[in-house]
Amino acid sequence: MKYLIVGLGNIGPEYANTRHNIGFNIADELVEQLGGTFSNLRLAYYSEVSFKGKKLHVIKPTTFMNLSGKAVNYWLHELKIAPENVLVLVDDLALPLGKLRLKLQGSSAGHNGLKSIEGLCGGQNYARLRFGIGDNFAKGRQVDYVLAPFDKDEQPELPALIDKSVELIKSFVTAGPAQTMTFFNK
Repeated sequence: MKYLIVGLGNIGPEYANTRHNIGFNIADELVEQLGGTFSNLRLAYYSEVSFKGKKLHVIKPTTFMNLSGKAVNYWLHELKIAPENVLVLVDDLALPLGKLRLKLQGSSAGHNGLKSIEGLCGGQNYARLRFGIGDNFAKGRQVDYVLAPFDKDEQPELPALIDKSVELIKSFVTAGPAQTMTFFNK
């Protein structure tokens, strides 16, 4: 059984460790824990790792967030992976910091990376791990908020939250989505 794990974010040092790049951070930790490394391949940084007999193809699109669907569509077809075996790691303003939600499908909720995936990959029939980043920004300042680093008081929480996200991914590929949602969507 093989899976496509997609960490969403933007490439470049100016975006490193921003709220919008939490998908990249989770993908990095997953690959590191499983002893892999990333290579810069077509439209994405790519890694192939295994966990309990499951093959995980992990990508971080190099297309920038708003064109993420281009990379996801390419790798879906290149690897011949069914949409139900795709898990997208994404930041979510609608959830408080640290809240994790596994959803099997749903709208983009205004997230440009998810909109791109929906538009180029044929719909919303893929799972997403929604990582809460909170919504502590002034009206009209959403872009500045998501493209900023986590606040100093939030940063100490991040390693444990990223580890929990990696555990959710491991559960998704071994125990399946239903059991994973029961355990993690509290």
